[in-house]
Amino acid sequence: MARAAKGPVAAWLDGERRRSAGPLRLAVGLGLAGGLLLIAQAGLLARLADAVVLHGAVLADLWPLLWGLLALFLGRAILTWAAERTAFAAAAAVKHSVRERLFAQLQRIGPARLGRERSGELANSVVDGVEALEPYYARYLPQMSLAALLPLAILAFVLPADWISAVVLVFTAPLIPLFMILIGKGAEELNQSQWRRLAQLSGRLLDSIQGLTTLKLLEASRREAAVIARLSDDYRQSTMAVLRVAFLSSLALEFLASVSIAVVAVLIGFRLLGELDWGPIDLRVGLFVLLLAPEFYQPLRNLGSHYHARMEAIGAGERLVELLAMPVPERPSAARPVPAGPRFEIAFEAVHFAYAPGRAALQGASFAIAPGERVALVGPSGAGKSTVLNLLLGFLVPDEGAIRINGEDLTAIDPEDWRAQLAWVPQQPRLFHGTLRENLLLGRPDADEAALREATRLAHADEFIKRLPAGLDTLVGERGQGLSGGQAQRIALARAFVRDAPFVLLDEATASLDADSEALVQAGIERLAAGRTLLVVAHRLSTVRRADRILVLDQGRVAEEGDHAALMARGGLYAGLVRTQLAPGSER
Repeated sequence: MARAAKGPVAAWLDGERRRSAGPLRLAVGLGLAGGLLLIAQAGLLARLADAVVLHGAVLADLWPLLWGLLALFLGRAILTWAAERTAFAAAAAVKHSVRERLFAQLQRIGPARLGRERSGELANSVVDGVEALEPYYARYLPQMSLAALLPLAILAFVLPADWISAVVLVFTAPLIPLFMILIGKGAEELNQSQWRRLAQLSGRLLDSIQGLTTLKLLEASRREAAVIARLSDDYRQSTMAVLRVAFLSSLALEFLASVSIAVVAVLIGFRLLGELDWGPIDLRVGLFVLLLAPEFYQPLRNLGSHYHARMEAIGAGERLVELLAMPVPERPSAARPVPAGPRFEIAFEAVHFAYAPGRAALQGASFAIAPGERVALVGPSGAGKSTVLNLLLGFLVPDEGAIRINGEDLTAIDPEDWRAQLAWVPQQPRLFHGTLRENLLLGRPDADEAALREATRLAHADEFIKRLPAGLDTLVGERGQGLSGGQAQRIALARAFVRDAPFVLLDEATASLDADSEALVQAGIERLAAGRTLLVVAHRLSTVRRADRILVLDQGRVAEEGDHAALMARGGLYAGLVRTQLAPGSER
């Protein structure tokens, strides 16, 4: 049965099993010990019935046997509980390990590459996909071992007692796993299809919820509901197909086991009545074998009932294996710490980067940023501005060229150590569901109350925080739900102050704000820039004019460089951008 599943998913599942091999072996051992107590229980029950029926034993004579039965019942209950607990502990360890490695893998891949994946499908894989592994490790794998060991143990006791019944058991037992294999051949593909449809449904549903406002405004909510309904019906049909196979499998297993037990019972019954001359058998032996016959097939029946757990694990594991095998940016195995120095000199040296063949984002970009300098990055859409930020954040690695930090190649620097030197304020800040305090502490969990108060003051966020009933302990929703755009941006700016990093990256933090909010955020940025190196992707002229130097990107290269006045006087690409995109009429 362990060899029935082929391919990378089965190999991966087997590799994960080795991580909890000890607890799983213990669970099997406890289950086997419970099976041996079951055999002893059948022997005592046969003796008890024989003593009462044939020898007329009274209650006083039966007390030793009854106390023995009670001890066996208690022992089996304890062993069953311990085996279940141990198996689920092993499965929990596997789930924890897989989820931890998945999250680490997603972090290594980075948001730049994961942006092409549907977040709903990723969430479904990390949550439901990992949870689907539990029945496989907690129930199917232990039962697979017990299905081989317990029947052999029972056969070892039945064979010397009644070889005819043993022969029946030996010849009928293989039929059950044979039918499981035959029926299970199509179940694996059905389960994988079911998981793919569930991932599609999860991704589409999350997209619909996040874009509900847009759908309503475009009067597309009914059309989207029809798409969700179709995907739901597809998932329902795939689930029903899996259930049909599962019910067919259970029916076949129950039928074969019942017929086999009936054959054993009929043969014993006719022999006890003297209708068959196939060797003598007494009541005690007959009862012992009859009590063990159902238990002989029970592990095989249990394996059949848990067989769908294997199929479900293979279906879920397909996506997990894909995620764990996704390529990550290559880095040296022995990463070095960030070069010493209170501030950093950043240099791009002929940097090339392409997201895919034929989709070059940077083509030999070269520029330098001096310590403490405020640099604005401008250019038309697709010029490579976001790629520059993602390369500096360590989410991407150059295809050619180098990015140097104080002369050290960025790819050779420990990414976690480098990011500790960065503060990041995007155009649309990401605030997580929780309190304002929890969101501010994300970048520096050890910050004290005084640091939080000072950060909110510098970001001009203290004014509206004081008006909130719970202050910093006010609960906000996902993406800052409950705050205005300007308030959320000022919280993101305060988070950058709390981090107190020497290098600040901004992706036009004022682009979508009203005039009043823009003024407050811009004032906060001015304070944040003091004594720090600042690189800002700029769209508004107010931000560009304050920069010490402006880099104009075009087709992945630095096309122009200088301050606002010099670039406007040159009348090149920058001047055209100012006239047509940034602030029409403001070039004067």
